[in-house]
Amino acid sequence: MRRLFSSSAYRRECRQFAAEGWKLLDEALRWYSRLTCVLVTEGQTLPPLPPQTRTAAIPASLMQSVSPMRTPQGIAFALELPELVQSALHGGMLLLDRIQDPGNLGTILRTADAFDIPVVLTNGCADPFSEKTVRASMGAVFRTPPQSVPLDEVLRAAKTGSIALATTALTPAAQDIREVSLHDMVAVIGSEGQGICRELLEASEKQVIIPMAPRCESLNAAVAAALVLWQMKH
Repeated sequence: MRRLFSSSAYRRECRQFAAEGWKLLDEALRWYSRLTCVLVTEGQTLPPLPPQTRTAAIPASLMQSVSPMRTPQGIAFALELPELVQSALHGGMLLLDRIQDPGNLGTILRTADAFDIPVVLTNGCADPFSEKTVRASMGAVFRTPPQSVPLDEVLRAAKTGSIALATTALTPAAQDIREVSLHDMVAVIGSEGQGICRELLEASEKQVIIPMAPRCESLNAAVAAALVLWQMKH
């Protein structure tokens, strides 16, 4: 369980991922019940679990060793890892390019789930099933697991006209996001430090900018994504 929390390679090898906390367990049981194992602190009462789930009650000291949290909630569990299947691109999707902070990624997944907008990962994003991402998503990864598409396929779809890309960019050509309809476009949010890669910028049909005070250079990626998601629905 410790290795599932700490190692992306081990998660892929075992085809499992791990999460911690009673709220996330409730969300998993409601939306994604493929639990494989539950560890609970001795004296705690578990809710009804799927019949295939292995369970173990362990001392609080051992839970402290297993859990990635400084103050464990007394519950940790493992689930089958879903396939990051290649998604068919279409308008009304949010595409993430090199979002590397797991907290930002989880927050974006949570926000996109609230707006019912599919999320596609490409080009070096953080592991969507790391403990930090799962926790920040507040269960969104159970309800609407993100999909993935290789960068070259995104560029090919944009070149053939099967999708229209709208990229957030600080360029002279960028239009005020309030003046652009994003309903039928694939909106792109880029890396926290580097922005959107050159290839996606060059392939975009529109570049948009979120207006802000001149003294500010940029917004946090998750905040920018929330504003883009709002605009996609309005």
